[in-house]
Amino acid sequence: MYRISELAEKVGLSRSTLLYYEKLGLLQGIRHTNGYRLYSDKDVQQLHLLQQLQAGGLTLKECKSFLDSKVQRTVLEKRLQQLDEDIAQKQQARALLAALLGDGSLRLWHQQTDKLAPDAHLDWLKQQGFDEQQALHLKWLSKDMNAHDQYMADFMTVFQGLERWGPSSDADTLKALSTLPTTPTRIIDIGCGKGFSTRLLAKHTQAEIVAVDNEQSALDELGERLTKQGLDSRVTLSCASMTDLPFTPESFDCIWSEAAAYIMGVEQALIQWRKLLTDSGFMVISDLIWLTDNPSQEAVAFWESEYPDMQTVEKRLDQMRQVGFDVIDHFTLSEQAWHDYYQPLKARVAEVTASMPNSNAIADIEREIAIYEGYLGEFGYHMFVLRKGA
Repeated sequence: MYRISELAEKVGLSRSTLLYYEKLGLLQGIRHTNGYRLYSDKDVQQLHLLQQLQAGGLTLKECKSFLDSKVQRTVLEKRLQQLDEDIAQKQQARALLAALLGDGSLRLWHQQTDKLAPDAHLDWLKQQGFDEQQALHLKWLSKDMNAHDQYMADFMTVFQGLERWGPSSDADTLKALSTLPTTPTRIIDIGCGKGFSTRLLAKHTQAEIVAVDNEQSALDELGERLTKQGLDSRVTLSCASMTDLPFTPESFDCIWSEAAAYIMGVEQALIQWRKLLTDSGFMVISDLIWLTDNPSQEAVAFWESEYPDMQTVEKRLDQMRQVGFDVIDHFTLSEQAWHDYYQPLKARVAEVTASMPNSNAIADIEREIAIYEGYLGEFGYHMFVLRKGA
């Protein structure tokens, strides 16, 4: 016979656990005349059997049921299903931890995290050592911190030699400019890239212009072209982040931004940039939008991963009014705007694919081109001409 402390040592459990088991009816000691509880070898074996059943993930209640009567298959099947789900979750957790350590892809995780918590995701990327430009590129392009450097090298191999870095056309830019009630005198072109819109604004207005982009190589090329065209005297180049522009409030009477505001989020851009405008100043901004209420599943799946905040025209107009803008005009960019961007891009991809056969960047660009060729008309870039309200 064993006293409770001896039994606890023999089966590797605490005295309080054995008392709890006795309370549940899983253990029944005999109280001796001296007041001590005594337990037999049968109790030892009962506890070992209990431990073996617990090893299958059964609860104490289920274990008692199985000790008192025949095993119920439905209970076992339910417990097995729960264990399978637990194992699957732990496998996912392990895969994520391994990927965070550099062993595996983080692309899906980045996409899901950015959709659920875009601002927190961006801040977290900066905490991991990425500067803002790298973090934004990772967020919108590579989507995998483990493969980011190679992805961006491949991406720039494709884009560095291209004229346009997004859908646009001279005709659409000039059309938007013509809708302004007055000609602006102080313009900021945010996310200007190589500066197609900057050069047109400089040529067709007498405004002082600040061209902003976070890619210095694009600004360098823009500067050379402005000099050759004799337009450089009124244009200042600024390498800065669109999320933290180094200008005082009410510095400009016109903000221009084509195919760039999505990078920080259109609604956030409207709110942040509005402060830079003088009273009744203008904002001209283009954004990718849905042109139908029933887009194809393939198009939806693609843009949900590439631009989860993509909206209809009506939704964007509502956001613009809510943050304090009056809508002067809006129109969908011409098909020529897409042709001028995608045809050179397609030719460039064909040029470099053989030398980069396993490039994720190339694969992503090819997929985007296929969506453009198959579904343009269900979506498009839309130009919004706005005035700062009171």
